[in-house]
Amino acid sequence: MTPLDPATPAPPRDLAHLARLLQFADSTLPVGTFAFSNGLESAVQTQVVTDPASLEQFARLAVRQAARMDGVALLHAHRGIVAGDYEAVLRADRALWCRRTGEEQQLMLARMGRKLAELALKISAFPVLERWLADIKAGATPGCFPIGQAIAFAQLGADEGEAFVVHHYGVAAMILGAAVRLMRIDHLDTQRILFATQQDVDAHYRAVRELALEEMASFAPVFDVLVAHHTTTHVRLFMN
Repeated sequence: MTPLDPATPAPPRDLAHLARLLQFADSTLPVGTFAFSNGLESAVQTQVVTDPASLEQFARLAVRQAARMDGVALLHAHRGIVAGDYEAVLRADRALWCRRTGEEQQLMLARMGRKLAELALKISAFPVLERWLADIKAGATPGCFPIGQAIAFAQLGADEGEAFVVHHYGVAAMILGAAVRLMRIDHLDTQRILFATQQDVDAHYRAVRELALEEMASFAPVFDVLVAHHTTTHVRLFMN
């Protein structure tokens, strides 16, 4: 094999690592995201979201809120895995569950968390995910999706920043995937919005990376009202 020319840029440290992160970041990953709108359905019904501009505002709010709640729990769970402290993972799981308002929000976290663990164990060996899934089935931990992501990414060798980015991307992608089915908007607009929301990921990570688990919180009254509205709606396409 001919050696690389010295002027040729070296490939990334591990191409398979990047490819696997992309697989777990894919919006088509079958963990149930297609069944949830993260509150967007109520936002459209109540005309909080009516056009691309208001959709972008909604998506930015959602990822900001998720960073300060789910993102904090994800970081603490990831650090627990790296340190070999499984109890820290369970603490993060329970803390996030208790702070999520609304039955459907909890259902979303738990259903997607369990699906992620089951999927990952079908495609490779994830010993800690296997233990976590057993605890979910035994009722010992709720099984929140961001915690499952933290475990999977840590076992894939991803650092906490990479795990945070994939979660951040997934929140926006879930909302925008639902938007195509809920309102008059095309894929070009949703891709533009998705691209725009990702410019905030570094700022969100820096804002939350030093927070203690007890400090995770969000304040988005309109979002909480929309969640409550959706719970009592009789005609709908999505869970929350």
